[in-house]
Amino acid sequence: MSSYEENESKFWRKAKENPFVPVGMAGFVAIVGYRLMKMKSRGDTKMSVHLIHMRVAAQGFVVGAMTVGVLFSMYREYFAKPIEQEQKATQPK
Repeated sequence: MSSYEENESKFWRKAKENPFVPVGMAGFVAIVGYRLMKMKSRGDTKMSVHLIHMRVAAQGFVVGAMTVGVLFSMYREYFAKPIEQEQKATQPK
C-alpha cells in the first residue's frame, strides 16, 4: 500500500513540475473517445483507415503537448532563472 501512495504522490509531483503531461494524456483520451463515438457515422471509410486517423490525431496531440512542455521548461531554465538571478544580484543588501 505504501508503494501505491508513493507512486501516486510521484505522479502529482511530476504533474506539478511539467503540467503538459496531464494535458497530453487528457487530450489523448478525449480524441480517442470522440473518434470512437464518431465511428458509427464514418460512412464508406474502412475501419482500418478510421483507426489510423484516430491514432495519428491522438499521437499528434501528445507530441504537440510534449513539445510545448519542453519549450516551457527551456524557457524557465534558460530565460526566467537568469533574470531572477540577475535581479537578486542587483538588490541592495
